[in-house]
Amino acid sequence: MKALIQRVSNAKVEVDGEVTGEIKQGILVFLGFEKADEKPQVDKMIKKLLTYRVFSDKQDKMNLSVKEVLGGVLVVSQFTLAADTNSGTRAGFSTAKPPEQAKVLFDYFLTQMRVDYHKVASGVFGADMQVFLTNDGPVTFLLSC
Repeated sequence: MKALIQRVSNAKVEVDGEVTGEIKQGILVFLGFEKADEKPQVDKMIKKLLTYRVFSDKQDKMNLSVKEVLGGVLVVSQFTLAADTNSGTRAGFSTAKPPEQAKVLFDYFLTQMRVDYHKVASGVFGADMQVFLTNDGPVTFLLSC
């Protein structure tokens, strides 16, 4: 499982012109599932995302997590993160979890994330989405579990 996270001042996702998720300060999470991913990897990623230190403390050091700053979390499914890009000039998607199975994990991810944290918004799995964000820093990390 891969999660590309960006520290944002604000972010929103739209589907067919309708806002499906929006946050102010927080993290935007693009989430891609690989074939071997199951619920234990999801649980591990949730813990990592909620405790990963990407916000500055009073000494201007990245020592605070999204939970500590009471920021929002906007989760967007993005299967292209699971692509095989090791050869050629076109990505291969044989390494990505099949859509039906990935949707089950995405739904589980959102459910568990909302159990652990109250400020969670999301896009729509498999939809054509437009994502708008103001990257704060910029600060971007690629996490994997």
